[in-house]
Amino acid sequence: MSLMERIREKAKQNKMTIVLPEGSEPRTIAAAAQILEEDLANLVLLGNPGEIANSNTAGVDLSKATIIYPPASPKLQAYADAFYELRKSKGIRPAQALEQVKDPLYFAVMMIREGDADGMVSGAVHSTGDTLRPALQVVKTAPGAPLVSSCFIMEVPNREYGDDGVLVFADCAINIEPDPEQLAAIAVETAHSAQTIAGIDPRVAMLSFSTKGSAKHPEVEKVQQATQIAHEMNPNLLLDGELQADAALVSTVGDLKCPGSPVAGHANVLIFPNLAAGNIGYKLVQRLAGATAVGPICQGLARPVNDLSRGCSVQDIVDVVAITAVQAQDFEARGGSQPGTVS
Repeated sequence: MSLMERIREKAKQNKMTIVLPEGSEPRTIAAAAQILEEDLANLVLLGNPGEIANSNTAGVDLSKATIIYPPASPKLQAYADAFYELRKSKGIRPAQALEQVKDPLYFAVMMIREGDADGMVSGAVHSTGDTLRPALQVVKTAPGAPLVSSCFIMEVPNREYGDDGVLVFADCAINIEPDPEQLAAIAVETAHSAQTIAGIDPRVAMLSFSTKGSAKHPEVEKVQQATQIAHEMNPNLLLDGELQADAALVSTVGDLKCPGSPVAGHANVLIFPNLAAGNIGYKLVQRLAGATAVGPICQGLARPVNDLSRGCSVQDIVDVVAITAVQAQDFEARGGSQPGTVS
C-alpha cells in the first residue's frame, strides 16, 4: 500500500468536513465527486449553484456535497459580525466586513473559525497569497507557532533511504530565508507532520553544506543555532545537525562523519536551510529519482488550510483533501490544542 493509500484510509476512519471555496472550478468538481465516492470527507462546495451545475459538464454526482452560495447564506451576517470583531482594530467597518465575507475564501475560513468546517483546500485558481491571507487573518497561527511553513512528503522508489522510501522535506514553498528561531520551529512542526500525516517516527536532519563544523560560515552557524533551539523546544525529538545531505541519508557516510549520531545516516525528515535549497532539492528528487511529491502541506496554522498549485490535477486535489482531513483529525484528537511533543 502506497503512502497516499494509507493516508486516504486514515481519512475514512473519522470523516472531517472540508470546505472547497473554488466550487465551480471543473477540476474541483471532478475531485469532489471522487472524494465523495471514496468517502474520504464530508464536503462543502462554495459557489453559485447554477455556475457549479454549468461547470459540471461530466455530470458527476455531487448530491452528497453541501453547496453554499455565500451571499445568500443565512449565516452570512453572523460571519460578517464575527469577522468585524476580529478585524475592527485594523480599521475595517461593518459594511466592509459584510462584503469581505461574501468572498468564498473568507467565507470558508469563517466556517472553520465558527466550527462549521474542519479544514479548507484552495489554490486551483487562486494564488498562495490569496489562499493564505484569509487563513492568517482569521484562523491565525497555532498558539506558540511563530510562523506558517510548509513540507512535502516524498515517496522515493529507492526504499533504501528514509523510512522505507518515505521522507519529509521542509520548507520548500513558503519561507525564503528563515532565521535560527524560525528554522527550529519549522523542524519541530515538520517532525509533527511526519508523525501525524506520514505515520513515521521522525529522525530530523538539519541540513547544511557542513557536517559538525567541517566548514565555517554564517550560514553554517545559523543551522547550528537552529539545531540547539530545536533541542530546547523539544528535547525528546531525534534531531541532529548540522549535517550534509549524504551524512544525513547514507549510513556509511553518517558513521564516518558523525559517529554516534542518532540521526546521521538514517534521517527521514530533512530541514533545508532556506527556500532555495528546499525548493530545488525536492524538485530534483521528484524529477531525477522519480519520487512522488505530495504537497506543499501547510503547517503552523491553528486549523488546517492547504494550498494547491494552479497546475494541480484532479488527483492532487483529492490527495490534499485527504491530508487536510488527517490534519483535522489530529486537531480534534488533541482537543484543539497545540501539537504535542514527538516522543
